[in-house]
Amino acid sequence: MSEETAIHNLRRDYDREPLVESDLDPDPVKQFRIWFEDARLSGIPEPNAMTLGTADRSGNVSCRTVLLKAYDERGFVFFTNYGSRKAHQIAGNPRAAVLFPWVALARQVEIAGEVEKISAAESLAYFVSRPFGSRLGAWVSDQSSVISSRQILQAKYEELKRRFAGGEIPKPEGWGGFRIVPERIEFWQGGRDRLHDRLVYTKSDGVWTISRLAP
Repeated sequence: MSEETAIHNLRRDYDREPLVESDLDPDPVKQFRIWFEDARLSGIPEPNAMTLGTADRSGNVSCRTVLLKAYDERGFVFFTNYGSRKAHQIAGNPRAAVLFPWVALARQVEIAGEVEKISAAESLAYFVSRPFGSRLGAWVSDQSSVISSRQILQAKYEELKRRFAGGEIPKPEGWGGFRIVPERIEFWQGGRDRLHDRLVYTKSDGVWTISRLAP
């Protein structure tokens, strides 16, 4: 059997009960909380991992995995270096989408909307809660820049470890959070015979409405 044939034969049927509109909370953030807790309690590794898609002014698209660190009615927050590729793309085109691929549960959630920086106070509050090594890492990495070897990172880490030994590590000026302010949230659930359920919330004049999409 060729590799191509083997890939063609990769398939899984889903056995979840159909998802209907009455199953969902009218508030998509509350509905996300329900599904997120299901994912967390299921034992999925890093249920807060999400694929973040951004594009620059020319339409060049990039994707990477980041971690959701907070969410509420204002939006969904992740942290990064403000000099990173994703941050530069957001600066030129402040719209993004994230996808939570909870494959083991036959579910996924897509969230899209405007992106804004969170306040310096919010970024600081999260930064000081991070483990020592993670705080050092924010100083070590000039994210997305070209480096000649891993040894450079390790040497810088050891230097900063000595520098901050026994003291507080300040938040780097160029590090902080972004919030995706949702305008569209889609809940997808796998169905038998590929009759998947897609229920999407869209916001207009501050009001969320729910629509069903063909799978």
